[in-house]
Amino acid sequence: MEILNSIYKWIVTLAPPLLLTLHFMVIAGGLYFVFYMWKKAQLLYLKIQQRFPSKKDVAREIRYSIYTSIIFSVVIIAVMWLSANDYTLIYRPIDKYGYGYFVFSVFLMIFIHDAYFYWTHRLLHWKPLFKRVHVVHHMSLNPTPFSAYAFHPVEALVEVGIVPVIVFLVPYHYFALTIFSGYALVMNIMGHMGYEFFPKNFARSKATNWHNSATHHNMHHKYVKYNFGLYFNLWDRWMKTNHPKYEEVFEQVIGQRETVKVDPKTDQTDTEKAPAVVSTEVKLMNEQV
Repeated sequence: MEILNSIYKWIVTLAPPLLLTLHFMVIAGGLYFVFYMWKKAQLLYLKIQQRFPSKKDVAREIRYSIYTSIIFSVVIIAVMWLSANDYTLIYRPIDKYGYGYFVFSVFLMIFIHDAYFYWTHRLLHWKPLFKRVHVVHHMSLNPTPFSAYAFHPVEALVEVGIVPVIVFLVPYHYFALTIFSGYALVMNIMGHMGYEFFPKNFARSKATNWHNSATHHNMHHKYVKYNFGLYFNLWDRWMKTNHPKYEEVFEQVIGQRETVKVDPKTDQTDTEKAPAVVSTEVKLMNEQV
């Protein structure tokens, strides 16, 4: 009976991080299948860069994503143990501080994460860290959904570090943290999709330009020294790190929707042979940082 109880405890402990990993693989894999395989030709007009990464690049992203998932899981298990033993600011029941605070706490987590990401991202672009750590992520010059988790192990620790920061800083309910984690996962994948879905004028309109787009982060993978933000285009504006031609490039990407005409029966796999040598471009990026 004790053996069964031990097995049950291990299952309960491991289930959330395993589900997180599964969610990432299912979401990223599903989007990759639709946009990079099944409907590749039909949806090309939405592609930010009008070419596709090589299979070797995608395989590298998947490999590093697995490493990242393992590291995330270890940290999350540790946080769960600390929370179960009341070492964090977790609270119960859900209405302990009212439902208004519950909703507010989710938004607070998002804004804290946005600031945390911007400044840790700037740190990772410090030349010694970039060349040894962050360069792994920047090898994805033409990002895919899998590049969202394609981190060097050290960067993976930095990325998941937001979870300990939140649980020791913000009184939180487990479900609020789950909502935040789901939002962060989806937004991260969408930012690395390589496809732009937002409408024309999104980058210029005051009603929407405070939020980032896939084009914004895609430009970061190409130009390195600009566009460090995650969810919102606030820190980049405040710190003068927004690419000066971001709005112009966004409009060019939107313009492609009207000009790119693709025969659904056309095989677009030849775009993988487009002249883009990753090692050479990464070397150039190292010299720029």
